[in-house]
Order: sequence, then C-alpha cells, then structure tokens
Amino acid sequence: MLSEICIRNFAIIQELRVSFGAGLNVISGETGTGKSIIVGAVSLLLGDRASTDMIRSSEETAVVEACFNIAGMEFLQDKLREMGFYDGDGDDLIIRRTVSRSGKNKVYINGTMASLTVLSSISESLVNICSQHEHQLILNRENHIDILDAFGDLSALRREYGELYGRFNSLKARQQELVALSLRNKAEEELHRFQLSEITNAGINTGEDEALLEEKKVMTHAQKLLSYADAAHDSLYGKKGSVLEVLRISMVNIGEIKKIDRGFKVEEQDLEAMYYQLEDVAATIRHYGKNLSFDPRRLDAVEERLELLGRLKRKYGGTLEAVLKRKDDLEDALKDVSTVNDEMEQTARTIDQCRLQLTEKAEMLSQKRREAAERLQAAIEGEIHSLRMDRASFAVVFRHFPDCDDDLFKVKGIDDVEFYLSTSAGEDLKPLTRIASGGELSRIVLAIKKVLTGAGPLGTIIFDEVDSGIGGATAEIVGEKLKEAAAHYQVICITHLPQIACFADRHYLVAKEKREERMNTSIRFLSEEERLDEITRMLAGVELTEKAREYAREMLKTSRAHA
Repeated sequence: MLSEICIRNFAIIQELRVSFGAGLNVISGETGTGKSIIVGAVSLLLGDRASTDMIRSSEETAVVEACFNIAGMEFLQDKLREMGFYDGDGDDLIIRRTVSRSGKNKVYINGTMASLTVLSSISESLVNICSQHEHQLILNRENHIDILDAFGDLSALRREYGELYGRFNSLKARQQELVALSLRNKAEEELHRFQLSEITNAGINTGEDEALLEEKKVMTHAQKLLSYADAAHDSLYGKKGSVLEVLRISMVNIGEIKKIDRGFKVEEQDLEAMYYQLEDVAATIRHYGKNLSFDPRRLDAVEERLELLGRLKRKYGGTLEAVLKRKDDLEDALKDVSTVNDEMEQTARTIDQCRLQLTEKAEMLSQKRREAAERLQAAIEGEIHSLRMDRASFAVVFRHFPDCDDDLFKVKGIDDVEFYLSTSAGEDLKPLTRIASGGELSRIVLAIKKVLTGAGPLGTIIFDEVDSGIGGATAEIVGEKLKEAAAHYQVICITHLPQIACFADRHYLVAKEKREERMNTSIRFLSEEERLDEITRMLAGVELTEKAREYAREMLKTSRAHA
C-alpha cells in the first residue's frame, strides 16, 4: 500500500507531500491543475524513463520519494531480502528516485542504491497504473498466464512443474557437457591408447636406463678391464713374490718372534684375518676376470634398448619416472572415458524418466488452466457487462504445444496464454493490449481486478481516465466497482465525475496556485464539509447552487448506503 509520497521540483510541483490510506482514495480537481503530473511522478517509481524535461525550471534536481507498507506481502519481502534491501525490521519500504540535469540519476531502495532493472522488478508488485498511456502490468501478455494461474489457484501445481522443469534443464545441460566431453575424449582416445601401448610394450623398469649405461660402459672397456683384473690377481696371488706370499712369510716370522718374546704386541690373528680377506679379494678378482667377455650382439641390444628408452624420455618428460607417470595418467584418462560413457547412458535414462514426469505435469497444468479459463471468462464478462459494456466479449486464448518436444517445454508450462476482448457485437476478438479507448481500457482492467480480488500480489492500483467516455448511471456503477475493489486493494482514482468521487473513503483536491510569481501544484485532504463543496463543484461547475449542493449531499448519502 502506498502510504506517503513526496515530490520535489517535478514539472510545476515545487514540493508536494501527501499521505494515502487504505480503501478508495479519490483525487479530483479542475483540468490543468496537475493531477496527471502526480501519476507521472509515481511512474518514475515504477522504473519509467526519466528526462530532464521533468525537472522544474531553474532547479537542478527533481526528487520523488514514496513509502509503501508491505505488511503481508511475503513474496515481495522475500524478494527484497534476497536482494539485500530488507532485513525484516518493520513493514515500510522506501523508494527514492532523483533526476538530475547532469544526467546522474539515482535510485535508492531503503537507503541502498539500486538499478532501474531492480526497481522495475520490485515496483511492479507494488503499484499498477491503469491509464491509456501508462505501462500496464495487467495488460502485458507475458503476465496473462500468471493472472490465470493465480485465479485458478494453481500455484502449487505450477511450482511442482517448475521444480521438474528445473531438474529437466539441469539434466539436459549435464548431458550436453557429457557429449562435449565425450567428443573430446574420442578425439584423444586413439592417441591415448597408442601412447599407453607404446609405453606398456616397452616394459620399462625404474632405473633401467642407468643400469644399461653402466653395462654398456663395461662392455666397451672389457679388454682393458680384463688386463687390470689379471694384473691385480697376479699382484695379490698369482705370481712369485705376490702380496699373499709375502704376507704368509711375514706371518711365519712373527710366529717365531712370539715363541721367543711373548711381549711382542702384534697378534697373529690380525695378520691371519688380513690374509684371508686378501685371499677373498684375489678370488673375486679372478672370478671377475673369468666372466669378463665382449659380446657384440649384447652391446647392440643394449644400445638399441637405450635408444628406445631415450626416445620415450624425450617424448614423455625427460626421465623414466616421467614416462611411467605418463603411463599412469593415460590409464586414468582412459578410465574417465569409460566413466563418461557410463554417466551419459545413466543421464539419458534419467532424462527420459524426467521427460515423462514433466509431460504429465505439464498436461495436468494445461488442463487445469483451461478449466480455470472458462470460469475466468464468465466472471470477467459478467463484470464488464455490469460496467455498461453489454455487448463486450472476453476470451482466454491458448496457444498449446501438443507434441511436448523438449524445446516446447517453457518455464511456465506448455501454454502460451493471452487475453482477448471484443467491445462490440460483431467485432472480432482482439488482444487486450490493442484496446484504443482509455475508458474501455480502465473499465476492463477494473473488471479484471475485481475478479482477481485476493489472487495477485499488487498492493495499489491507480486509475487514471477511468471516467473517460462514461457518465450518468455507468459512472455510478464504475464507482461501485471501484469501492468493491478497494475492499481488497488500495485504490487511487483520479476522476472528474462526482458519481465516482462520492464513493471515496478519502478525497483529495489538487489545485494550482501562484507562488512567488510561479505556478505550483498542491494537494490536500478534504474534510467532510470541503468534500461536499468539491462534489457540488464537480456537479455544477463554477456556480455552486443550493440545488446542486443538495444533490451532492444526496449522492454522498446514497454512496454510503452502498458501502
């Protein structure tokens, strides 16, 4: 509900502040006083385009600020909370918009700067301005399916469909990811299998290259090594005067010394251990020399193997460890290919199951909508007929996608819904948005609002030009309908007709006055006596006769009887 609005330096308004109440708020005033300027200011809060032409002459900035009471509007509260504009403390929502000649226009929601897109998404649930030239939330065909679902109390069914639709789309997206991954895998799989086969068939062992290099070195120097081995063996054991022969003689001599001089400190056992160690060394050298051989075929094999290992090292990382790591990575990659294929099959099965559930839910939702559409058509036609549009026809037109192809599933179902209207007998039904008459448009919207009482999230409806092209008994009926709608919505109605104004719960008068050599628009709440005067003026014009005053009093009395 719009609780209060403050307008500064907007068009001919220097400063205007007004508080509105629940129920039917009527704004009246002579032509040209600026009633529609107030509506224009409210339009800025709905995200309409701003222009420097809106700024009062000689001023730099225009400001429109409004306070809305959002108690009970849980959907909007949740939306604001998600966006970071509402902490749940209190029921007031304050929106401020500034228009500057410098072009630095700004939007604030509860004191926090916001974008026009965010403002539009929020304000469309707050206010609906119904006039020939203003954007109409209820006339936007994209919202017709929401209106129908609200009327048919289909929110739970639609939510179930929405959850399935979201899951279905997530599965489809994952399937596309898996297909792309599978295509990449297939392109790489052959190469991976070849590389894995190449490494596996090589039969590599860690450190093998170093061992082969050592073997090659030995084979290349086999003759020299044999010469060294023979010389070493002869020195130790094989020739006269060898180390072991000299050591044996020394052992005998020391033994003789020990027989005579027991204080001699050299132990025979030490020499004996040394002797046996050298004997073992000599045997090892002799064995080494016997086993030394030069096999050209083995050398060729070693060099061939080293060439293979070198090629693999150059190709896969520089070391045998890197080659073996690449082997492990290739095995993992090929396992992933298998895993992707398995997931693709499982995802395809899950999509088929989900598609069946989604189709069933979509068709159920569509059927419920058609049933609700019949009731909505009858209810709205009844309302518009009571508004003296006796020959008007209303229809809910469906564009249904019967094949339920995946591309035909939409976020709101498989139906495309639009409201159509014919205002006269014999005329074809046409889209609601193509209504040319402001009076007809306002009455149609009033009828729809009346039927949808309690079904939608809107808090405030502003009717401008609701009295265009009507009068007399029709105007009185429109007043009654506005009064009925105001029992469920806050209604603000700008009117020239006393038959409508007399139904107001609160009546405001807009006037234009000269202040400091400049014209300024003002608005004030009327007392009961002032209201009687204004109704009289609306009836009689300039000359306020007693007869007109009495008629105005009777109209007010009659309207209260309808309340």
